[in-house]
Amino acid sequence: MSGSVKVTENAARAGAPTRGRALARVATLRWRWIMMAALLMAACYAPFQLPPFRVFQFTMVLVYAVALLGLNLLVGHAGQISLGHGAFFGIGAYVTAIMLDRWDMPHVATLPIAAAVAFALGLGLGLPAMRLRGLYLALVTLAIAIFLVPLLKRFEPVTGGSMGLTLAKPAPPAWTGLAEDQWLYFLTLAVAVVAFLLAHGLLRSRVGRALHAVRDNEAAAEVMGVRLSFYKTLAFAWSAMLAGAAGCVYTWVIGFVSPDSFSVNLSITLLAGLVVGGLGSASGPLLGGLFVMFVPSISQDVNDAAPGVIFGLLIIAVMYVAPTGLAGLAGRVTRSITKVLRKE
Repeated sequence: MSGSVKVTENAARAGAPTRGRALARVATLRWRWIMMAALLMAACYAPFQLPPFRVFQFTMVLVYAVALLGLNLLVGHAGQISLGHGAFFGIGAYVTAIMLDRWDMPHVATLPIAAAVAFALGLGLGLPAMRLRGLYLALVTLAIAIFLVPLLKRFEPVTGGSMGLTLAKPAPPAWTGLAEDQWLYFLTLAVAVVAFLLAHGLLRSRVGRALHAVRDNEAAAEVMGVRLSFYKTLAFAWSAMLAGAAGCVYTWVIGFVSPDSFSVNLSITLLAGLVVGGLGSASGPLLGGLFVMFVPSISQDVNDAAPGVIFGLLIIAVMYVAPTGLAGLAGRVTRSITKVLRKE
């Protein structure tokens, strides 16, 4: 009888930490959803309180966040390097521009087509590229970014050449009562929310676990039955698809595309923004979008020659203070505050 009592007590003691961890996970998940809902409410409220130029800036933050979300899938979660992400951004922008300019398609109809074209090109380029790794893969993706600009300039009858294409922006429906800048902001916000939800669902699935396995240890992942080339190629294609979607929305917002807007500098800036925001983190793309949009803008106000210098110095400073990016720094600060509150 005493033996059964001891077994029961041991089981209870073993179950208590398990229940505690489960409750902690539920509380953490609930807190995250509350924070996301609050952030979304603030995002919906902001365009009614900000001047048009600020609304435009935050619209561009969302555009860059969608592009960085795709790059985060490839670099942060699959562990592959890419210096050509700006090329797929440009491809999405030009596919949208050509459809609007040549075929007069509705703006919303261009989004899935631009994303699909970028996905197909990412898949096609990913097949040979994923046989490489490290520095060799970086050089191949860099070549893609270098190749795009002269290619766009060469086909002037279609792309407009160096002069680019000027396009009409989506007009807000009369029933909304919104100004053009507010309407573009909400369109971009809707695309960003859908993109983040899709990425969240993807990473929580078996595919996400396979990508993390590839990132952490390719040899171990292959032993466990993960098809390396398959998931690497898909990660490349998904990354390109989100970049293409971001490029499409960029065309809506700017109303103009030119080859020089999608040079190698864009690819390098996007990668730097993701590293600063936080590789592999949920909030990294959004923080990176803020960094990419506002740091050059603020630096430009200081001095015409300052943006590049300040941008580089800030990257060095962030990497020194927060090696895991701004998202990692925010997480450490939050945990420190939580520990202090618990002690009190």
